[in-house]
Amino acid sequence: MSTAYKTVHDIAGPLLMVKDVEGVAYDELCEIELTDGSKRLGKVLESREGLAVVQLFEDAQGATTKGTKVRFLGRTFELGVSEDMLGRIFDGSGKPMDQGPEIVPEKKLDINGAPINPASRDFPDDFIQTGISTIDVLNTLVRGQKLPIFSGAGLPHAQLAAQIARQARVLAESEVAEGKGSKDIKTDDKFAVVFAAMGVTFEEAQFFKNEFEKTGALSRAVLFLNTADNPVAERIATPRLALTAAEYLAYEKDYHVTVIITDMTNYCEALREISAARKEVPGRRGYPGYLYTDLATLYERAGRIKGKKGSITQIPILTMPEDDVTHPIPDLTGYITEGQIRLDRGLHQKAIFPPVIPMGSLSRLKGKAQGEGVTRDDHSGMDAQLTAAYARGAEVRELAVILGESSLSDTDKAYLKFADRFEKEFITQGEGENRSIFDSLSIGWDLLTELPRSELKRVKPDQIDKYMKKKKESAEPVAA
Repeated sequence: MSTAYKTVHDIAGPLLMVKDVEGVAYDELCEIELTDGSKRLGKVLESREGLAVVQLFEDAQGATTKGTKVRFLGRTFELGVSEDMLGRIFDGSGKPMDQGPEIVPEKKLDINGAPINPASRDFPDDFIQTGISTIDVLNTLVRGQKLPIFSGAGLPHAQLAAQIARQARVLAESEVAEGKGSKDIKTDDKFAVVFAAMGVTFEEAQFFKNEFEKTGALSRAVLFLNTADNPVAERIATPRLALTAAEYLAYEKDYHVTVIITDMTNYCEALREISAARKEVPGRRGYPGYLYTDLATLYERAGRIKGKKGSITQIPILTMPEDDVTHPIPDLTGYITEGQIRLDRGLHQKAIFPPVIPMGSLSRLKGKAQGEGVTRDDHSGMDAQLTAAYARGAEVRELAVILGESSLSDTDKAYLKFADRFEKEFITQGEGENRSIFDSLSIGWDLLTELPRSELKRVKPDQIDKYMKKKKESAEPVAA
């Protein structure tokens, strides 16, 4: 029987300072018994000779310095995992919240995970179809990649996250060979989604639950929902619980898992709050100096391992305070991850969904998931051509505001028309619209008919002949 300490001498928010302790280790799980007999879980945040700082996973209300007992359990926070987790909804501490039975675990895993040896990592190179044109064509998601979404307050990142979670899938080899993509989720491989929401409102939590349930996507998903009224310490554990479930499904059950985590800004705010309670020296904008290291412990749990069939692809979502991309959270996230998908407020104000801006977005690994045998031979060239043409069209649009459209050349007018159609037909799609990569490429080729052939410098001539629909001569733009 472990020793119960009654030596709590200070309480600061969710933190308890326990003195005169022996043999206590960092990250060790503990049980806190309050004066009314109720018990709550916590973990050791700091341990030194004769003193332990304990963080409660639940509300600290009712905890007093006199009468509160702390018992250290000699183990870390563990999650009981099983394949039966698929189709279930859990709260931020890993307890079922869907009125279903408790999970009978096949094993229990430390939620902090195990470091992956860099030499054992396999390079991400397989395409994941999200059904969203601006991601699939221009910012291709690669199996095993970590690709964050940079959003802002009021932008529809929750809807985008739900759409990706519903639609994300791996193409079957037969689909790639035939150049046709179906709308269902039947593939050659096992595919699953692990979704974690931190610090969301009750309405947002209900939205995510309803989206998964009404579309049938819940059957291949595991949800962890932490709402804003839950203890702040629980917010720190939520993404680790989700990643632990993902690691079990990927590396032990051979699933290809896409992990979507929203909102990383709420997670970092929780870190800052706990850091302030510990009276640590603050770093940039009050965030703890170890913010980079802490974020890396989450993001680096994505990837593929040699000899393992499964993989973990991670899509963390964060809202940039004041739309500031230099804020510590997006800034550090950008250093650790492999690009970003950027949501644009200007596109959102035009009622364009999803408002993904091509010029501010980047997937650094997309070249490995574009081309013949993976998607289609024209994918890479189409990506470059569409991005360049839209950037030119945006410049022409600004020029037309100053000089007037009548002063533009015929080629500039063609780019202006292309940019307008690109926003209305390529970027814009409904929340329930699921386009295959081949549908998206076809839309792109149709848009390129607005430009003179001499301007199509990033796609191969034989691909133009093969994929572009011929346009009537009378409608052909005249080159300047």
